[in-house]
Amino acid sequence: MDDARLDLTDLFAFTVPGGSTVLIMNVHPIAPAEGAHFHPDAVYRINVDTDGDHQADVAFSFVFSPFEDGRQSVTVHRATGVQARAHEADGQVLFRRVPVELGLRHEPPVSESGRYRFCAALRSDPFFADLDGIVRDFQWTGVDWGADKNVLGLALEVPDAELGDQPTIGVWARVSLRREGRLISVDRGAHPSLTAYFNAEEVKDAYNAGEPTDDWATYREPWTAVLQHTGGYDAQAAEQALHTILPDVLHYDRSAPAGYPNGRLLTDDVTSARLAMVSGGKVTGDHIGPHTDLLAHFPYLGPPHPTPPAA
Repeated sequence: MDDARLDLTDLFAFTVPGGSTVLIMNVHPIAPAEGAHFHPDAVYRINVDTDGDHQADVAFSFVFSPFEDGRQSVTVHRATGVQARAHEADGQVLFRRVPVELGLRHEPPVSESGRYRFCAALRSDPFFADLDGIVRDFQWTGVDWGADKNVLGLALEVPDAELGDQPTIGVWARVSLRREGRLISVDRGAHPSLTAYFNAEEVKDAYNAGEPTDDWATYREPWTAVLQHTGGYDAQAAEQALHTILPDVLHYDRSAPAGYPNGRLLTDDVTSARLAMVSGGKVTGDHIGPHTDLLAHFPYLGPPHPTPPAA
């Protein structure tokens, strides 16, 4: 919708010592160092499926105040059951009107509520890739596109018990915008770089408005055709590969170490994984490594860059 604040960039899920799961949702690519803020008419959401039916059983929604005098606050809701499947911010309020850190602090303030921890802040973008090399038919430049970029990050540390009693969960994110009294889903996803490789321009709006439960029936055939074209797959091999990313839900067995596609760490090389997938193994990576500015503790996202490039 021509508004970078509504652009979902990445989703991460991993466990940390002490019996907690960390969920991180980033938006607003190429966020400026001054004036970046969340959309006050949007609902930012992380959905969690706890029983394997690709429907939300727990949902964490983040809604923001207007941006005034360089400041903004956020309220965090936790919904379950039927409320979790609606797109509205509803359910228990975990954090109310917490300040958003929009400055250049190395370590932003962290709010706590029981065993929950939360942070909303301007941070460095953890995404790493040689995007120029990709669009130049894999003539690698050695330049990490994300090395000097910022995003707006939402980091939530959740007690494991709050995400069901089974080790495996499914996670996806959504951004919805309120227009004329109703919410319109304008972006959603879990696995990185799917729309860029698989969705034609004319179906992107429908994809963003959709639900994971419908993904296999809707996208199996056209995405199979993509893999046959880009990677030389036969139909059976293409369908087998697609089972990793369709439905577009990031599955995470918390009893095993996190590492994409089992959850996702901030250092996982998802670009190389996607290149290998779409090329049928002919392109194995872009030779770009993870960022070194990540924090070793919550909220894990690195400090923002003071002079990121203009959009």
